Amino acid sequence: QVRLVESGGGLVQPGGSLRLSCAASGTIFFGYIMGWYRQAPGKERELVASITSGGGTNYADSVKGRFTISRGNTKNIMYLQMNSLKPEDTDVYYCNALLNLYRKEGIYNWGQGTQVTVSS
Repeated sequence: QVRLVESGGGLVQPGGSLRLSCAASGTIFFGYIMGWYRQAPGKERELVASITSGGGTNYADSVKGRFTISRGNTKNIMYLQMNSLKPEDTDVYYCNALLNLYRKEGIYNWGQGTQVTVSS
């Protein structure tokens, strides 16, 4: 079984930065796309960034230019660098694998997520 553990969230002021980490344990299929999601209470989970095994990336328009996703192949770890944070970025952030950008549902069981709060 694959276990996903997110970390790095916290409370930051608008314009600040955070670096989220996703650590995966268990048997992982390297060919899957990896992604970062976020979800607010009462709202559907949103894919905000993804990266392929070859290093190609894709971002939601709301975060493009501010967030950067990266992948550590040998250590089963993934990062999301978040700069110029806005109050609307406040959400619980999750990581998971996905089949493709047309089928964005997470493949593995969801982790607990990490809370990001942007407020002055």
